[in-house]
Amino acid sequence: MMATYSPRHAKTRDWSRVRLAVVAVVFGLCWLALWARAFQVQVLEGGMLAERASRQHLVSEFISGERGRIFDSRGRVLAQSVQCSSVYARPLEVDQPVHAARDLARILGVSAPRLVKDLTDARPFIWIARQVSDREAAKVAALNYSGIHLVTEYKRLYPNGHLAGQLLGFCGLDGEGLEGLEKSLNGELAGTTDRNVVQRDARGRRLYLNGGRDEESARGTDIRLTIDADIQAVAELAVEQAVTRYSGSSGTALVVETGTGSILAWAQYPFFNPNIYREYGPGIWRNRIALDALEPGSTFKPFIVATALQERIVRPNSVFDCENGRFTLDGITIRDTHDYDTLTVSDIVRLSSNIGMAKIGLTLGAQRVHSYLEKLGFGDRLELGLPGESRGILRDPGRWQRVDLASAAFGQGVAVTALQMARGYLCLANGGVLRPLRLQTNVEPDEPALKVFDSKVTAQVLTMLQDVVEGEGTGTRARIKGMHVGGKTGTAQKASATGGYGGKYLASFVGLFPAERPRYLVMVMVDEPHPQHYGGVVAAPAVRDIALKALAYLGELPEVAADTPFADAGDAQPAREALRASIAAGRNARTASAVPDVVGLPLRRAIEIFATAGIMPDLRGDGYIIGKQSPAPGTPWNKTGKAVFWLSDTQGRG
Repeated sequence: MMATYSPRHAKTRDWSRVRLAVVAVVFGLCWLALWARAFQVQVLEGGMLAERASRQHLVSEFISGERGRIFDSRGRVLAQSVQCSSVYARPLEVDQPVHAARDLARILGVSAPRLVKDLTDARPFIWIARQVSDREAAKVAALNYSGIHLVTEYKRLYPNGHLAGQLLGFCGLDGEGLEGLEKSLNGELAGTTDRNVVQRDARGRRLYLNGGRDEESARGTDIRLTIDADIQAVAELAVEQAVTRYSGSSGTALVVETGTGSILAWAQYPFFNPNIYREYGPGIWRNRIALDALEPGSTFKPFIVATALQERIVRPNSVFDCENGRFTLDGITIRDTHDYDTLTVSDIVRLSSNIGMAKIGLTLGAQRVHSYLEKLGFGDRLELGLPGESRGILRDPGRWQRVDLASAAFGQGVAVTALQMARGYLCLANGGVLRPLRLQTNVEPDEPALKVFDSKVTAQVLTMLQDVVEGEGTGTRARIKGMHVGGKTGTAQKASATGGYGGKYLASFVGLFPAERPRYLVMVMVDEPHPQHYGGVVAAPAVRDIALKALAYLGELPEVAADTPFADAGDAQPAREALRASIAAGRNARTASAVPDVVGLPLRRAIEIFATAGIMPDLRGDGYIIGKQSPAPGTPWNKTGKAVFWLSDTQGRG
């Protein structure tokens, strides 16, 4: 049977071929597009996309090492860094910003609306809260929101609260020293900053690709001060009592070892606790001992007398007419508190006659007075490294009128810091040799010693200063039974802002112990006391109180003096008990064969107990009470000498 041709079938085959051709073309175009896209991604945009992926999974972090610790002269911690957590976010990774903001605000006490705005921002990084408590950090970690992270930082801790607060200063959130020694020694204390490359996996977990960092090599340098924490506590208590008793505005005290120039105590009141520095203003954290230059008043007189003796202008028994208490010079009247007729140089110092000193100064002349004051370091910084240290005011002698010279001789018209005054008295105590003051035990001052006065001259001045205390002078309230004490009172009128002198005073006393061969200097200044304002009444008892306790603590108080009643014994008792407890704790720690139990104790006490055993614990957590310790109480001391305290806000034995 012959096949027949059908136009319908031919038409169907043609459409099939067309469809196949179309499919082939489409497939080819798709394949070509895929190849083109692959070429674009792999070749044209490969570098950019790889960089973007790296940014998403590889992150550079700059982490500072632990800041160095600050110790007192006996190895007790004054400042230390402790680990804490801070909360941050990478907004581009946060997929639930509203929920995350709500929960974080509840835990951390931050603003939820503000946090929503920050978390929806395009920034790669934001801080949410710095240095949070362990409890808050645990709650944040439990939320497990993507893009919300915790990082370990260091928080500066001052375990003794306000002890030496102004001297130590404080650090900001980033660990940078902002005031005091924290600022001036920041270069040594600050840890090194490392760059770490971190890779995050799909769950956001972090892996340090460069192996992390060496914690020890990144740590800052430890600093040991000449300050003795126990003597510091005694000085602070005495200054506080003097200021509050006489309604002063502020007060300062220095205790210095004369032979070495080592500063054992640097006290200021009102107190400043650097742990909560934001609660204070610059007027409180200001380092007045180094920064405030004030007219010293009568405590300045011994330097002028020493100059006159050195220049052989006078002898101790030289007599001056004190004009019965009123002396007019170029139209300006100089007064004494008593109507003295004639006085010897020794009596001028003992009775603190302004008129007698004015006449000694006029006899010396401006050039000689200025020259010796310059040698003593007045008008120049001491270079202890404290930020903003004042030079004081010592004007050019060519600008002095006769009244200026006379006033300078009894401590008016010049301005000095407490540090400058202490250093000047050390020169008198050290046989006329001017040496630098010291604040660090392991740093020798570059400044050489300078011979200013002959030892014979300073011996004569020291005898006069002893008469101030023991010869019915103005400093009798600084007497200590069984020990010769030398010193000088100061009652300086404060210059008024409108010119001249008003009714406000600076009361001061500088004491030397013992008078004949001084080993310690104690100086107290009380600003604007009232109604009493005399240095012999306001400051001398405070100096005596500090000296009694410090000398007893150092084992240098004569036995007969140990029975001498403390001034206001009831007020002095807490300091005495604190000293005894501290010394006893040290003895117990050194002799104990097992680790003591410090859980539940305040941080300061716990550190003292371990430090006197030669062990400085590391601190973890947040708070001021020991919540847990390692090694455990009752176990033998470990050979490594390492210990850890976990801090808590409340007592506990977890």
